Amino acid sequence: MLDGQICTLTETRVHRPAAIAEAAGRRRRPDSLLAEHGKLMMIAADHPARGALRAGGRALAMGDRVDLLDRLCLALSRPGVNGVLGTPDILEDLLLLGALDGKVVVGSMNRGGLAGTSFEIDDRFTAYDAASIAAAGFEGGKMLTRIDPDDAGTVATLESCGRAVSELAQHHLMAMVEPFISHRVDGRVRNELTGEAMTRAMAVAAGLGSTSAYTWLKVPIVDDMERAMAATTLPALILGGEVAQDQEAAFASWGKALALPTVQGLVIGRTLLYPPNDDVSAAVDAAVSLL
Repeated sequence: MLDGQICTLTETRVHRPAAIAEAAGRRRRPDSLLAEHGKLMMIAADHPARGALRAGGRALAMGDRVDLLDRLCLALSRPGVNGVLGTPDILEDLLLLGALDGKVVVGSMNRGGLAGTSFEIDDRFTAYDAASIAAAGFEGGKMLTRIDPDDAGTVATLESCGRAVSELAQHHLMAMVEPFISHRVDGRVRNELTGEAMTRAMAVAAGLGSTSAYTWLKVPIVDDMERAMAATTLPALILGGEVAQDQEAAFASWGKALALPTVQGLVIGRTLLYPPNDDVSAAVDAAVSLL
């Protein structure tokens, strides 16, 4: 669908790079973080910058930028979808395509913990910072916060995330913190998706920064979700994680979590952008219906 526009995107980047800032300045900002259905329904697409390109059985699915932009534009056009999460390269493409008007835009900040590397837990801030998010007129910044008790790189990540929460708050912008307790298993970082681990991770995340006034949490579905979500009064968004082969079960778990008082919406990426049947519209509409 976008094939004809990709050359225009590249030409703009070559000959008129200032057009990106101009497009950000023209963007119509949303009146609220919540849509008419009373929740935040956000599409996540910040995976490629961390080298995480797999979606289901497709190892390099997110490595095709034209296809990814096609899917993103389609998802963002569906009724009830009012937000997007991405790194500068993706959000700037969407700005130039005019796809971000009226949307809640959250910039992804720390992408330095590349998937599968020895330094994955030392998750450096290599993308947006609070100042650039504010300058672009976006609504917030997101940070991945993995806590590995056996990896000393954790403390640098925690310090950086705390600083980012404080700096975003100074601009009155959302700080979206995505916390996990993580461990290396056979050399690879794995997140511990249990109620107890999530309770501990959220307790740490809620305390980051000089104020929690603008902090939201981005959390996975775990067992004993009610117990885990009782760890804090901060607003929370449910993340989608890996592509679910059993979409009905995934939707059911999201719907159950949405009934909890602190849960304010969904931030779903690959599960909706690359569903098993490849019907992006149907997958997005089914998720919106839960709200």
